[in-house]
Amino acid sequence: MTPEALQEVAKAEQDALAKQPQRIGVCTAAGCLSCKSGDVLKNLQTALDRRADVPYKAVGVGCMGLCARGPLVSVEPQGLLYENITTADIPALVDSLAAKPMKEKQSDLGMPFFKRQIKVVLDQFDKIQPERLESYLAHGGYEALMNCVAHRSPGDILDMVKRSGLRGRGGGGYPTGLKWETVAKARGDRKFVICNADEGDPGAFMDRSVLECAPHRILEGMAIAGYAIGASAGYLYVRAEYPLAVQRLKLAIRQAEKFGLLGDHICGSSFSFKVEIRLGAGAFVCGEETALIASIEGRRGQPRPRPPYPAEKGLWGFPTLINNVETFANIPAILVKTPEWFASMGTEQSKGTKVFALAGKIQNTGLIEVPMGISLREIVLEMGGGAPEGHTIKAVQTGGPSGGCIPAEHFDISVDYESLRKMGSIMGSGGMIVMDETSSMVDVARFFMEFCKSESCGKCVPCRVGTPQLYELIERIRARRGTRRDIARMESLCEMVRTTSLCGLGQTAPNPLLSTLKYFRHEYEELLVDEPEETRT
Repeated sequence: MTPEALQEVAKAEQDALAKQPQRIGVCTAAGCLSCKSGDVLKNLQTALDRRADVPYKAVGVGCMGLCARGPLVSVEPQGLLYENITTADIPALVDSLAAKPMKEKQSDLGMPFFKRQIKVVLDQFDKIQPERLESYLAHGGYEALMNCVAHRSPGDILDMVKRSGLRGRGGGGYPTGLKWETVAKARGDRKFVICNADEGDPGAFMDRSVLECAPHRILEGMAIAGYAIGASAGYLYVRAEYPLAVQRLKLAIRQAEKFGLLGDHICGSSFSFKVEIRLGAGAFVCGEETALIASIEGRRGQPRPRPPYPAEKGLWGFPTLINNVETFANIPAILVKTPEWFASMGTEQSKGTKVFALAGKIQNTGLIEVPMGISLREIVLEMGGGAPEGHTIKAVQTGGPSGGCIPAEHFDISVDYESLRKMGSIMGSGGMIVMDETSSMVDVARFFMEFCKSESCGKCVPCRVGTPQLYELIERIRARRGTRRDIARMESLCEMVRTTSLCGLGQTAPNPLLSTLKYFRHEYEELLVDEPEETRT
């Protein structure tokens, strides 16, 4: 289809929305579906069909953020949000549409959780129907891709991405524009684009939500990247534990191909780009670029030494661009709203917004998107609502198994790449686990070290042997059989594992342990015994 034909499809959808502005959106992301929002949607539409005096239509939409209070239901054009809606609430909800809103289950959209957010990646999740390409088109979808193939050169796009200041949202924070430019300049008969959707951090669900709620946004970002670097094929590497995301991605690819937005001669241009899905088996190490490439090629998912980097020699030996879900999801907005608009948010070195998954001992668990540079205090205590009643926040762990634990007294730090690194943690892909005073930091370190030793691919000795030894030392201390000499051994071993491991898994595995030793050393010391080493059993 030509851009003009696609614009007609978008306008037809917009006209249909204008004719029936009364709409009820039911969250159909995995979290709410697990609370039976699918039944709510089905029964709600049945109830509406029986009420001629209530001219509303119920549709399934994406994540609305406040996952702890799902199923969530929005009402337009009133701009209301209801929480914890069950099938038993449907009669009262339908009645309220003809009279006064239900106050008892109405969410406060003025609370900091909603008001402090600036949405780029999560924009219009509450309005877009994930399984309908027409819905995405009606809300500005594929506008950036159509403009690219019709009016912009690859060099223009590379320049815009560089000017935006976007950095990779997968954890490393490498400048996205520079990576794209490197692949564009690399020599190769073929080039590839890979979306790393192998989200494996405990407590993280940012990428999962984006894949489920806006699959076309990812496809559009990948296609734009392909056009900019000269690639004609892309791969979405998704873990098989995300069945809903996989299902919607497959549907989105079929729809995009049908409308001429993927495949040969996109929008009638000379640019062709095809996307395939590859399922991962849940190996955490496959989140590392070279291990991911090996898995796509059908080999065991293990990292290889670098250089050469994937940008020069990646998938099947050809130059390959790898970015994660959130990075690609930012691209359409940057091109439509200008790089300067994106760069105006955030800090000098960390531009734009960041999506976080708030989890743990906190009142408002869910998905948020905030400008870089916001403080941890604002996120945890204001947006998150603090700890459940009667408890106090003790620490926050950022960056998953590769991150560190930051104590409450340091919550005034800016949430950006450099500030978190100085605290002994990392941004990571966006997981943020909150702990209260009942949490043992020794147990927290043990949990993440157990995870890392189990997920180690075993290729290099420092990680294969070092992480189990660190785990055993933590266990020894927890069993009250450790001494100060064991702590010294742990710190020495952490340094060895960190500096000599082959890939990021081993290099960052000591972070939770080192950060808890730095800020909560007294919790380890309280478990120590004074007996000499030679008398231990």
